[in-house]
Amino acid sequence: MPDKFLETPRLPLDEDGGPVFGAPWEARVFAMTVKAHEAGVFTWGEWAEALGAELAKDGDGSGETEGYYDRWLAAFEGLLTAKNIAAAGQLADLRKAWDDAARATPHGAPIVLQRS
Repeated sequence: MPDKFLETPRLPLDEDGGPVFGAPWEARVFAMTVKAHEAGVFTWGEWAEALGAELAKDGDGSGETEGYYDRWLAAFEGLLTAKNIAAAGQLADLRKAWDDAARATPHGAPIVLQRS
């Protein structure tokens, strides 16, 4: 993995220097971000700036604290919207559909996202 990925603000790393994920979706959003960068959607500097701005919200006095990868996802969605890759409404609809599908899926079964 290139060093620039590991220099991401506050990225949780294991003792060997690799990223740490608490859930499969965290690894997926990490991989999607790396792939979007590699495809030229944004520079790594733009990414680090967007993530840094999201992470700074934890100390903005609002009392809102989210997990690291929740902030990561918000930064990723923000960049996709800013770059006109996806509309904010599309992302919100997709997130709702995913959450609905996850709630309707028995534990241990694969989540199937139905297209309407």
